[in-house]
Amino acid sequence: MSLYNEWKQIAYEETDQAAATEFWKNYCNLEKGIYQAILDAKQERISGKLGELAKEYGVEESFFMGFLDGINSSLTESLELEDMTADSEIDATIVFEKLYFNMLDAKAEWLYTLEEWDEILTSERRKEIKKEYNATKTIVKEDKIGRNDPCTCGSGKKYKKCCGSN
Repeated sequence: MSLYNEWKQIAYEETDQAAATEFWKNYCNLEKGIYQAILDAKQERISGKLGELAKEYGVEESFFMGFLDGINSSLTESLELEDMTADSEIDATIVFEKLYFNMLDAKAEWLYTLEEWDEILTSERRKEIKKEYNATKTIVKEDKIGRNDPCTCGSGKKYKKCCGSN
């Protein structure tokens, strides 16, 4: 079984609520440690064998695969996770602004509030990214044409007597 499938099975298998809560609590703490190490070192590039990287960050290989799954959309080039094994070579470059945005999107407060971000993104830039994120969640309704408004086709008739009669 590939590490990615192993990760999916561990993370998303049917368990009772208490076990699932405990799993995600433990995983989030491990994930937080990996991010702290990467952000503290200002390490934009992660490279090496998956198994060795997992040891370096002090997590199991399947949990490191979960980390890669979570960070994949914040990389300059996405990784092909499905076929990875412990011996797979990883060469990934993180885009920190994209990572911060994706953490906001995932509502991962335990990650986007890490103090290690202070050395990477200024507070002003983080506020700008937060504004950009909020803008993606804003719904903008387009103006509706009223029945008695002039028709948009330019005929001079009321909309209800022209294009709106269909």
